[in-house]
Amino acid sequence: MNNAHSYTSLVRWTGNTGTGTKTYHGYERTWDVAVPGKKIINCSNDPLLGGDSAKMNPEDLMLSALSSCHMLWYLHLASSAKITVLSYQDTPVGTGEVMPDGSGRFLKAVLKPVITVETGNDLQKAHAIHGDIHQYCFIARSVNFPVTYEPVITEA
Repeated sequence: MNNAHSYTSLVRWTGNTGTGTKTYHGYERTWDVAVPGKKIINCSNDPLLGGDSAKMNPEDLMLSALSSCHMLWYLHLASSAKITVLSYQDTPVGTGEVMPDGSGRFLKAVLKPVITVETGNDLQKAHAIHGDIHQYCFIARSVNFPVTYEPVITEA
């Protein structure tokens, strides 16, 4: 039996400049994401579509969620495998396309984690963990595009 659970958030459009969506250029593509008990995230459309580059956009959030999920499962599986992770950071790259009609989609994502493990850990095992994550990661199992990884693992 599956253990179903749910998530919720409030997405509130903040871009009404006074006339709503009366004209295409008369409103802003901004909104807030609010989850009870957590900091509000101010968002905007992708800069390629006229958004504010200083704010998170849906593509940023998707790629960050994918990378975060991978990281959390890596840390869990590393701990279970007696691999001591000292630091982990990722600079993932998502590749998308925009169709002539304006619709778009992600084509792929490449995770590029840089991981430092304690000296004396099994580096081969530390690398192999990445191959197991996609069977667990909620986000990776939910997307319809390929997710690959190019980890760099060093000892300290």
